[in-house]
Amino acid sequence: MSNWKIKLSLFLNYFVFAILLNSVGTVILQVQGNFGVSESSASVLEAFKDLSIALVSFLVASFITRIGYKNSMLIALGFVTLACAAMPSLPSFAMTKVLFAVVGTSFALIKVSVYATIGIVTIDKKEHASFMNFIESFFMIGILTGYFIFSAFVDDTNPQSTAWLNVYYLLAAVALVAFLLLLTTSLDESSVKTEATKPLTQDFADMLKLAIKPLVLVFIMSAFTYVLIEQSIMSWLPTFNSKVLNLPTTLSIQMASILAASTAFGRFGAGFALRKIHWFAVLVVCLLAASVLVLVAIPLAQNNDGEVTGWSDAPLGAFVFPLIGLFIAPIYPAINSVILSTLPARQHGPMSGLIVIFSALGGTTGSIITGHIFEAYGGETAFYFSLVPIGVLIVCLFFFNKLQKKSEAKIEFTAGGGH
Repeated sequence: MSNWKIKLSLFLNYFVFAILLNSVGTVILQVQGNFGVSESSASVLEAFKDLSIALVSFLVASFITRIGYKNSMLIALGFVTLACAAMPSLPSFAMTKVLFAVVGTSFALIKVSVYATIGIVTIDKKEHASFMNFIESFFMIGILTGYFIFSAFVDDTNPQSTAWLNVYYLLAAVALVAFLLLLTTSLDESSVKTEATKPLTQDFADMLKLAIKPLVLVFIMSAFTYVLIEQSIMSWLPTFNSKVLNLPTTLSIQMASILAASTAFGRFGAGFALRKIHWFAVLVVCLLAASVLVLVAIPLAQNNDGEVTGWSDAPLGAFVFPLIGLFIAPIYPAINSVILSTLPARQHGPMSGLIVIFSALGGTTGSIITGHIFEAYGGETAFYFSLVPIGVLIVCLFFFNKLQKKSEAKIEFTAGGGH
């Protein structure tokens, strides 16, 4: 089977959801002006998105092979198309919550299916790691594009205007194109189909057994902590730009794109670096560099004088802090590839489900904590907080590396005929 068309479809699916999922930072900023909600109240949008992802992943990941990866992705794209089309007609904070719940539910199906499908369309560990980095890079390109699409619909002269909601008609059209491309694409799932005679409870039990393996437990902690860091920064960067750096709303949204761009570049670069350097060394150096950047960049935000009208007169802090994306970028795809390529293909579906569940929980935890710190102590303190989970993540990766080496040694010993 020629895999180019299904790979293109996976890229487009990820692109659509990158825009929708990571619009939460922009929407958090907009609903504060449109619907008069506070920072802490607006932060629950992350929960509607991420808890939906976690719940649906928990329910379907163990038996998603029965539904089929292609069918799951089609269902997700169909729901999102309808939700986006309905959003401008029902402008309210309640409808915004519903939209993110639908996006989260659909992304659970998309991400588990995409991650598991990568195992079908790649031939070895190196291709798996490379494709994982490239598809996650494309996700960041989707986020980058989303900032500019949303900012094009925002009216700086009228903060109460809900005209920006018309962006969802455009996103509904893009989701429909993704649906039609996938519908006309073939995917051979015979290698991972679950036997029909196997009870659903057994599928679920298998996922739980997988979750309590020491290697998987430490991986879960690592993924949770990483996404906590990433989402706490990504979801609150537009608000930080607006309320701390005093940038206009449109510029606040556009300049948050620097984070997405730097993350995309970081993942592209990591795709090459990880072929020559061990993943643990790369990731620890990246986390230490990210910590230094936080300590250097946040003080720059305090040296902001005068009115800002565009990119040319924006303060240095608005450019420097988002470069943290370069350093945190390689972590997520690298650890996901390590855990998936360590497991047999039949366990990629359940493992992908666990990745999605705990990534979602990490994301909503990070956003809510940051929202409350932001409201109580200000934006600088909220972003200094990222140093704590960065330290925790370094410790998690140390143990993850040790356990992964033991697991590989055990596999090699068994393959060599040992008992």
